[in-house]
Formats: sequence, C-alpha cells, structure tokens
Amino acid sequence: MAILLGCDSVSLEFPTKHIFDSVTLGVGEGDRIGIVGKNGDGKSTLLSVLAGTLEPDDGRVTHRRDTTIGLLGQKDNLVDTDTVHHAVVGDTPEYEWASSPRTRQILAGLISDVPWEGTVGELSGGQRRRVDLARLLIGDYDVLMLDEPTNHLDMRTINWLARHLKARWQRGQGAMLVVTHDRWFLDEVCTSMWEVHDGQVDPFEGGYSAYILQRVERDRMAAVTEERRRNMARKELAWLSRGAQARSTKPKFRVEAARELIADVPPVRDELELKRLAVSRLGKQVIDVVDVDAGYADTDGAPKQVLSDVTWLIGAGDRYGLLGENGAGKSTLLGVIQGKIEPTRGRVKIGQTVRFGVLSQQLEELEPYMGDTIREVLSNYKKYYVIDGKETSPEKLCERLGFTTQQLWSRIGDLSGGQRRRLSLLLTILDEPNVLILDEPGNDLDTDMLAIVEDLLDGWPGTLILVTHDRFLMERVTDQQWALLDGHLTHMPGGVDQYLRLCNATAEGEPVGAPSAKTGTFDTGAAAAAAEKPKSSGQPNGLSNAERQKLRREVSSLERKMETQRARVEEAEAAMAQVDPTNYTALGEQQAKIDEAHAAMDELEMAWLEASEKLEGEE
Repeated sequence: MAILLGCDSVSLEFPTKHIFDSVTLGVGEGDRIGIVGKNGDGKSTLLSVLAGTLEPDDGRVTHRRDTTIGLLGQKDNLVDTDTVHHAVVGDTPEYEWASSPRTRQILAGLISDVPWEGTVGELSGGQRRRVDLARLLIGDYDVLMLDEPTNHLDMRTINWLARHLKARWQRGQGAMLVVTHDRWFLDEVCTSMWEVHDGQVDPFEGGYSAYILQRVERDRMAAVTEERRRNMARKELAWLSRGAQARSTKPKFRVEAARELIADVPPVRDELELKRLAVSRLGKQVIDVVDVDAGYADTDGAPKQVLSDVTWLIGAGDRYGLLGENGAGKSTLLGVIQGKIEPTRGRVKIGQTVRFGVLSQQLEELEPYMGDTIREVLSNYKKYYVIDGKETSPEKLCERLGFTTQQLWSRIGDLSGGQRRRLSLLLTILDEPNVLILDEPGNDLDTDMLAIVEDLLDGWPGTLILVTHDRFLMERVTDQQWALLDGHLTHMPGGVDQYLRLCNATAEGEPVGAPSAKTGTFDTGAAAAAAEKPKSSGQPNGLSNAERQKLRREVSSLERKMETQRARVEEAEAAMAQVDPTNYTALGEQQAKIDEAHAAMDELEMAWLEASEKLEGEE
C-alpha cells in the first residue's frame, strides 16, 4: 500500500495545553479513517497538521509528490458577496462542470434547493455548509479531510453523503480522514479509526463499533494489569513486614470474543418498568394532537401552512423520535405540542399533570445565568434526587456528565458549547419534568459524552420526544419514530431505514439539469424522468399483482429459514467448544459441519437479497 502522507515524531504545544507528544502516523491509499476523541484533545488540529496548514513544534510531516489534499474545516472561507454558482465551481465554464455526471450528482444531492445565482451571504447556516461541502466534493483530490461534515445536515443528506463517499473511489484508491461525532456515519464510511487522547493517537481496525469493542477489551486489560500491579505491591509490602510468603499461581486471562464481552450486560432499558413509573407520574392522559393544521406567518406576512391533518396521540412513557428534513415543520409541531402555537384547525389536549422540560437548540434557557457559576446555579435546586433508585446530588450528576470538581466554579458564560449543552440538559432534568422534549441534544458533544448522555436518558421515567439528525442517537434512546413528510405526520414502524427509503423515492441522484428559470435552483431530473415514463393503461409495466404477492411470500419464507439456519450455525459453533482439542479427527468433522451450515446460510441470504431487490424495484 502506497503511503500518501504521514507524520514522524510530531509534537505540538499550545500556550495552555500540550496537544501532541511524538506522534507518528501514516495515511495510505485506500484508507478510510475516522478520528474520535474528547472535545479539545486535538482532532481538528491533527487534520491541520497533516494537511500542512499548521506547523508542528517538532517532527516532520511528509506528503508523497503531487498528492492533492482537500480540507473541509468547521468554518468555511466562502465570500458573502459571491454567488452560489461562483462559490461552488468558480470560473469553470458551464460546459465543463455540467458535462460531469459526478458533479451533477453532487449538486443534486447537496444543493438542489439552493438558489444557484443567489449570494452566499443570504444563505442559512445549513445551506452555507452544504455549499462549502459541494465545493470540496466536486474537486478531484487524492486525500479528503473532513472536519464535522455532518454539521447542519439533515438525516437524508447525511445518508446521501455516506453513499457518495463510499462510492467516490475504487477499492484501494484515494484516502479519507473524517472527524465527526456522528457514530452511524463513522460506522458507514470508515474502515479504521484513530483515537486522539493525552497527546497520543491510537489506531484501531474497523469502524466505530469495532473500535468500541477493542477499546472495551483494552480497558479490561488495563484494569487487569493495574490489579496485578496492586497485588504485587501488596505482596511486596507483606514480605517486608512478615517475611517471604509462598508464591501463588499467576492468574491467566484470555481475550474474549465480542459477544462474551457483552454477554452479562443487561438490556439498555426496562421498558415495562419505565412505562409503569411514567404512568404513576403522568396518569393516562398526556398529549393528544387530533386533526391539526398549523403554520406561521411568512416574511411578507402571509400565512404559511406547514402541518396538515396531523394526529399524534402521545402516552405516558412513550419514547418517540421525530424525523424530517430541515424546514419540514418539526419546530412548529413541537410548539403545537407544548401549547405555544395555536393550530388553525383541529384540537390539542394536554393532560393536567403534564410538566414540560425542553432543551432547545439555541440553549435560551441558560441566558439568565451567564454571569453565575455552575455551583451557584445548582444551589437553586434540591440537594438530592433519586436516579436509578439511588439518591444523587446535582453535583454528582454534574460529574457524571463530565464536569470536574474544579469546573463547578466556572461561570456559565465561559463554558464551551458542549459544556453548556450538557449543563442545560442536566438543569432540564433537575426541574423534574415528566415530558422531556430534546431538540438536537447531541450538538457539540463528543462520542464518549454522547454515550454518557444516552445512559442518563435510559433510566429517565417519563415521556420523551427527540428531534435529532444523529441517527445513532435517534435509534439508541427512542423506541418508535415518526416522520413529517409534506406536512403530514407518518408513523415509521421500519424506523430510520423506512424514512430514508421514502425520502429517496423521488429518484435521488439522477442527472441534474440546468438551473430552473422559475426557482433558480437545480432540477434533479426527476420531473423529466417522470414525463418520459410511458403512461400505464391499467396494467403495470413490471410484475403483476400476483407476482408481487408471490415475491412477498418468498421473502417472508426466506427470512424464517434464515432465522432457523442462523440458530444451526450457532449450535454448530457452540458444539466445537465441546470437542476434545487433541482429537483432530473430531475437530475436522465438526469444522466441516460449521462450514456446511455457513454455506447454507450464504445461499439463503443471496436468495433473500435477490428477491428483496426485485420487490423493492417494483414498489
């Protein structure tokens, strides 16, 4: 594997913090690297050092000759007075960029709704981010460095970006480094991970899930080593005080498989127990939204309807995720639920015992406390709360969310964005609401802190409504998902996957036409494609209804067979552990059974995949 760039014994120190201590790394062709670590540990700095935009204090950074690097920073360098057209493609003639299928797909996937001849200064933060990302992706680079590429993107666009990056280069070509807190995105696009911590960078094989498993094993081994060191110290002390003791046998440890690492871990949530507790706090009546239309006044004062015929019955202990693209009406629906926005039609009934706790994106709830310290703010609350059946002080909860004892004396106005968000979440919970509404609670949090927040939410007994573009967070803390599509609220029993399939049903990624004369935005080509389709004369062009029904039955049958075969595979593998390791004949026979079970499983999976693709192609 050819090395594209790297660093050798790099050290870097800022006036108030030591960042890197003799770090040596290499990025080869075909690498897809995700970079994780706590906020402030140097993830973005590492990208800057490798890209050559920041000089290290010691060591050297090397690039292979003619290697080109594209860097997406957290802040863009776009010029407010530029048009979107010029910001994305510069002075490149239209016939050049418009003739590139990849360029057209990028523009359609990222900025199809952005005015092509509008100015950058008029764009929202999300639109501006997508313009900067489009500018980078249409370039032809050997190495892409992306710093928080999913910031301000909705779930559909994040899904599009993941698919684009996976297909951007052929296997073994190009390289990519990604800094992001979106764990689903890391798992989807990365094949290896770097963890930045304490001035070092530790490499791990595999995506985010594999990294977590390896880190758990690393921490377990560290604990074993520390326990062994303490035992040795105790023995040494005993020898010094009482004389030599008989040697005890040395403990032996082995690396356990991933399933054994988590075999004794209890379920994430006891849903029935949480429901029972929630009912006792809330009663049966929580929030009923029935046949509601709602909207707001547009910039010219004209009413704009964003919700149409919405019905949502929210009960005690329900944990719902709300999906939808930016501008779909999620904030309007949250306002209706809280009684802050009056519907133009329909009714909203809020239970008498309901007490809302709301974490907003802008954290307005912290504004009155900017001059106070964390400890002063916590003094306004009760001394003890019962969390997970145990009495806990607000200060202990603060420590659980990553604050040190010394940081409790920090003023709110001096905290970072991530620290403010964690504190705001804590204060919201300390207000003891029974209906918790969280609007992008994962913003500004690193992956470790997200896991801590999720753990805190797991034991919270009440109704939870979550809005987030972080797919991992959505699927982790909610039990059901609902989506706003064209103003209508739709239940998604298939979860985020079902929502994304619906979003992509409009021929996403088809060739892009010229900017529309009416809107100034790009036409994705979907309308033209629809116009070219022959009109149906009552009979579908593809499979008949009977054939589709047969396919559905076949898919269902194959799924049942796969479950049965999966159990056979596990049974054969478990039997291998019972075979005498010195009986090579028996080991060979059992391995043959395992191979046979896996081969049968592969055949079933291939048949299921083919049938599913035929069915999805028709539906």
